[in-house]
Amino acid sequence: MEKPHLSKRPKVFYGYWIVVATFLCLLVVSGCGFFAFSLFVKPLEADLGWDRGGIMVAFTIYVLVRGVASVFTGRMIDRHEAKKVITTGAIIVGLGFILLSQMSNLGHFYVSYAVIGVGMAAMGHVPLSAIVSNWFKKRRGTAIGIMSAGIGAGGFTLAPLIGGYLIPNFGWRDSYLILAGFTWVLIIPLALFVIKTRPADIGLYPDGRQIPETVAMTEASSLTSKGVTLKMALATSSFWLIAIAFLASGFSQVGIIQSQVPHIEDIGFPAVIAAGVLGILGVFSLVSKFAFGWLCDRMPAKYACAIGFVLQMTSIIILMNIKAASPQALVWLYATTVGLAAGSWLPTLSMLISTNFGLAAYGAIFGAVNLAMNIGDATGPLMAGYMYTNTGTYHQAFIIFLALYVIAMPAILAVRRPKSLQNLKGE
Repeated sequence: MEKPHLSKRPKVFYGYWIVVATFLCLLVVSGCGFFAFSLFVKPLEADLGWDRGGIMVAFTIYVLVRGVASVFTGRMIDRHEAKKVITTGAIIVGLGFILLSQMSNLGHFYVSYAVIGVGMAAMGHVPLSAIVSNWFKKRRGTAIGIMSAGIGAGGFTLAPLIGGYLIPNFGWRDSYLILAGFTWVLIIPLALFVIKTRPADIGLYPDGRQIPETVAMTEASSLTSKGVTLKMALATSSFWLIAIAFLASGFSQVGIIQSQVPHIEDIGFPAVIAAGVLGILGVFSLVSKFAFGWLCDRMPAKYACAIGFVLQMTSIIILMNIKAASPQALVWLYATTVGLAAGSWLPTLSMLISTNFGLAAYGAIFGAVNLAMNIGDATGPLMAGYMYTNTGTYHQAFIIFLALYVIAMPAILAVRRPKSLQNLKGE
């Protein structure tokens, strides 16, 4: 019988190092991917003469490709060592940024962001949340929340560095090269030397309990990875209710976030106020991810998710009621509310997957739900931009965003754990 390598129990549970490593991975994914994209729009527009509509198509391609790729990377993380998946993703992301530094036409631009989308999926929230879920049971929500805070930290730290220092001092081509190097230097060592897929890999159970010498490593791994397959999950109503809820909320939430700056400027507030909204959003999103993770350890994840949806609806209502004569305090109230709302999705979605379907095929199931959500993420901003072009206002788009929560809210509250997992404890 094969036995795990056992050593003296460390003073610090290794799962906490996993949380730190995955936090840093998400910092890079969000800071160099999602938040950095808009910082290059004006430089590309000025240097290459591209229109903003053509440039923004690349963002849609990036989000959609990342969503499709997450289905496959989710399966890979269930079957292969996490360090191999994440390292491969980091290499691909770096190559994508190198391609961007050499581009000269829109086709090249689109292909480069498609490459980056594939790489980001392999080192993004689907595989990372699967790893953290493997390491924790009692404090899984809190651990996922801390990991998720890396998304807000990426926007808060890397976006100002890229937009305020790198691009002005080195230009957009060299800045893309620097992002490639930064990704490789930070992520590849973390993946190779810190990331462990499961606690059984170093002779532990989740939460730090040691595996008895009489238990084989393969047996210990199977004991901590119970759950249904993707095929079984697809046959449940709970899977489709979660997918529908997050498709609708992703459409609305990303649509609002991508529309808020031009809308606030359109109604008469200066650009510095609009930029300040992004800063406050990033800070409160960071805090909120930890808070919602903590909340998921103390109530069913679907109720925590519903609270997040209420915050999202509230933020839209506040934004719709801000006028040119409104006090700035109302703008800051909106920024705080939308930031708190933006922090809810990853901790609650991760916990919804693990508690309703287990961990055996967590990556594959999360990847499938993530694809639905990314379709919403990619199309919400496009719909808002199209409606603005035709009406000269975002008002109708905001009403649609608000109305979609009428679908999302009851869908998430109707989620029930499948009968096939009713008898499994601890997942």
